[in-house]
Amino acid sequence: MAYKSLTTKEDFHPDTQQFFNGKTVCVTGGSGFIGSHAVEQLVTLGAKVVVPSRQKEPLFLKNVLSNVEVRTGDLSDYAIALRATRDCDVVINMAADVAGIEYNKRHPASIFQSNLTVFFNVIKAANEQEAKRFLVCSSACVYPRHCSLPTPETEGMKDEPEPTNSGYGWAKRMEEFLGQKYAEEYGLSVAIARPYNSYGPRDNFDPKFSHVVPALIKKAFDAEGDTFDVWGDGSHSRSFLYVDDFARGCLEVAARHAEADPVNIGAFEEITIKEVAQIIARFVGEIKRKKLEPQFNPQGITGQPRRMCDTSKAEKIIGYKAQMPFEQGLKNTIEWYANAL
Repeated sequence: MAYKSLTTKEDFHPDTQQFFNGKTVCVTGGSGFIGSHAVEQLVTLGAKVVVPSRQKEPLFLKNVLSNVEVRTGDLSDYAIALRATRDCDVVINMAADVAGIEYNKRHPASIFQSNLTVFFNVIKAANEQEAKRFLVCSSACVYPRHCSLPTPETEGMKDEPEPTNSGYGWAKRMEEFLGQKYAEEYGLSVAIARPYNSYGPRDNFDPKFSHVVPALIKKAFDAEGDTFDVWGDGSHSRSFLYVDDFARGCLEVAARHAEADPVNIGAFEEITIKEVAQIIARFVGEIKRKKLEPQFNPQGITGQPRRMCDTSKAEKIIGYKAQMPFEQGLKNTIEWYANAL
């Protein structure tokens, strides 16, 4: 289970280093997959980090627990959200009810409601506590099924979000909207990051909730024969973003683009699920010392046909580029999972 964020202080822009140094930063969702990496990075930047959590000693924060204040409670309770954001200069909202494609498709109402319930509480509390900066962590799930490729930020409110993640996509659209309106009505300093598909160590490998990368890794490890099942024909694509790059991009946006204006955070590449499955088969096969092959199921749920991140805005305004090559990131993830078994 041991893993530490690979991002160092020097990986950040000097203005970002200066912005976070000495500030008290609340990271909602800070005990989870992506949030825990953001917390580690903030500690490296010299921030005083507060993490609201249902756990008193979150497992993913064991590397930095002595440098973090954990405030226990459930953010769906507004009183807890007020306590969580008290005396915080910056609020990074990474709390999210997020799951894989099958769960998303079956639970659009509950996912929409649970995400917005927490978000309403956190942004209201941050504003009431006079936080100096608030980050909306949105998602590429806001984009419609048939969008331009690569996809620019201007299409974030175009048509309907992809139907298989409609609850989550609409929730993220509404979070962006509310962040913009809090900036407009109350003068809250709001930044909006719009990251693409995440993967990496500490991801959720539970088949009921996992996304495509951890789902395929688990299927490959669990395979009793020489094949493992892949939903779809493998032609659908994604722009995958390694968790360290995801967290770093969000922090860069929070520090240096508080314009209530969404910025894509992703890698400028498009990878098919067929390619992903083949790389996983190779890496897992080496660990298990057997030859593995993905077996494609055209009847399986696949979601949005293609995704490719337009990174030009992030490169222009904050100089952000993803650093982790996909194969290396996938290898890191597989090795972490193998050690956690």
